[in-house]
Amino acid sequence: MSPDVAPALRDALVAADFTYDGVADLLGARAHDALARNETVPARAATTGGSPIETLTRLFLLQAPVDGAAAEGALPGLVDRLAATGLLARDGDDVHARLDCRPYATDDGDDDLWVVSDLTPGLDGATARPTGDHVLGISPASTSLAQLTVRRPVGRALDLGTGCGVQALHLARHSDHVVATDVNARALDVTRFNAALNDVRLDVRDGSLLEPVAGERFDLIATNPPFVISPGPGAPRQGQGPLLVYRDSGLPGDGVVEHVVRAAPGHLTDGGWCQVLANWVVERRRPWDERLAGWLGDDVDALVVQRELLDPAAYVELWLKDSGHHPATGHGDVADYRARYDAWLAWFEEQDVEAVGFGWINLRHRGEGAEGAGHHELLEWPYDVEQPIAPAVLEWGATAGRTVAGHDRLVTRADVLQETVGPVGASDPATVVLRQQRGLRRARTADTVEAALVGACDGDLEVGQILDAVAQLLDLDAAQTRATYLPVAAELVAQGFLTPAGDATPSA
Repeated sequence: MSPDVAPALRDALVAADFTYDGVADLLGARAHDALARNETVPARAATTGGSPIETLTRLFLLQAPVDGAAAEGALPGLVDRLAATGLLARDGDDVHARLDCRPYATDDGDDDLWVVSDLTPGLDGATARPTGDHVLGISPASTSLAQLTVRRPVGRALDLGTGCGVQALHLARHSDHVVATDVNARALDVTRFNAALNDVRLDVRDGSLLEPVAGERFDLIATNPPFVISPGPGAPRQGQGPLLVYRDSGLPGDGVVEHVVRAAPGHLTDGGWCQVLANWVVERRRPWDERLAGWLGDDVDALVVQRELLDPAAYVELWLKDSGHHPATGHGDVADYRARYDAWLAWFEEQDVEAVGFGWINLRHRGEGAEGAGHHELLEWPYDVEQPIAPAVLEWGATAGRTVAGHDRLVTRADVLQETVGPVGASDPATVVLRQQRGLRRARTADTVEAALVGACDGDLEVGQILDAVAQLLDLDAAQTRATYLPVAAELVAQGFLTPAGDATPSA
């Protein structure tokens, strides 16, 4: 693909108001939601007027052929140039899209972006089987990673396994220099085109994982590696079919994720972050967090959140459908599907895999010469969270491993609510729950002392003074109360229920 035509294409898209908001307004909620489910019929009915934005929506998003004159009207002087670069094709009097060109909006809505990728497979249930070098477009996984990635000004950022380059486009908004790597040559071509289309500079490099950046360090690494858990090429009883580069690493099991987690800290600057969206194996008779904790070094603080668990059978079904091997996708037959399914499931059984975990791995480099071990929190949290979640990750990093002394002053976060549960008419609640309304929206049960501590933390009194007062009120030993609840206060800070108000001089 030649990026030379990209600026002119951008001008045409802007002139047509072919933006995320423009298309959403054109289609309306019902058709827009249906299109998100890969159903085009409502959107077809909403785009019959022949305006440039309707033509572009039908051409790129609905994959419908459009009249050549309408295409020329929406893309003046560009149809043949875009055909020469592989984005469009002529078929008699009609023009159709060979690639997807999709409007995209960032969470803050400040920028209009466009992302070119291979056509979305399976619209309206049509037969589809992606090729090995398929370039995936905007997906739930890419959106999740974008919402997870911390957004602060940085010098150097790395999009590891860039695909169509959507993460690199995000990074370019707050990074001085962005490197994007991939092993898929087509993906690199698409990323270069998308960089030109959105008028950003990217350093695009060919190579596997961290090999193209050997010896380099970054302030931020974002990656959604090809994490599908399978036997790997050449493994006995392999059933998943040919490798699809956007999802299959070629390494067995979750080896690619382990490799990234172990190797990435060596490419981070002091205080730099690596954020990974990934799958991992959950073994029988071994806690998932114990296994993943073995991947984490003392040079990083780590927040690992398991968001979802999938049964191996459901996992195999999901990815065989994704690769077009389910008979319902129009490829293969029932016998072939069953053989692949059985082989993949048998491999899971041989590997003692109980389930597949999905979630986030956030690594923050502690800095050269940092003393002690890193603070590692591995959390199972399948509940709703605030999106984007990145600010909560940054807040966690700011307090990771922090201790709380008696002279510290703390403030209860404004969104923390206290819930009480107990029998009707009882003088005291049976259970007290502290619950966040923002960020991770964590919840934790609290005893009387902890609830009183959180209720009294407004930054005016030292933690030790509050604990002493609570101990006196409840007729508890003051020294023992401090010894027991100062570590609890540190947990409340680390989990975001309390925030430091600044250290003060200890009272007499």
